[in-house]
Amino acid sequence: MCFWWLMLGTDVIVPVVMIIAGRMMWKRCPRQINSLYGYRTERSMKNMETWKFAHEHSGRLWWRIGWVMLVCSIALLLPFVRSGEVIVTIVGLLVCTAQVIGLIVSVIPTEAALKKKFDEDGNPRE
Repeated sequence: MCFWWLMLGTDVIVPVVMIIAGRMMWKRCPRQINSLYGYRTERSMKNMETWKFAHEHSGRLWWRIGWVMLVCSIALLLPFVRSGEVIVTIVGLLVCTAQVIGLIVSVIPTEAALKKKFDEDGNPRE
């Protein structure tokens, strides 16, 4: 059971980071466009307006996805509390893989929203 707790702790790291980072991106966008941290894609770094929009959009998305992932991760691991280490490891790895895929796929809606709101030069569409 000790291993189960370790796997649960490991599997909640991604959702918790998404919740915290999403809230920070949503409420406190980096003041300057930079290539070190924040939502950094070619489209989001066109100008300050696209930068702020991308952070607000992706931050809200990450915040919501993070909460869903947190609940789902716990719910998926709960039935395996008394299972062996091999089973818990497999389930934990599957949960973690799904989380990483969700994290990567979350870029798609933000890029689509940027494309819908701004043209190729970063100017707002009418």
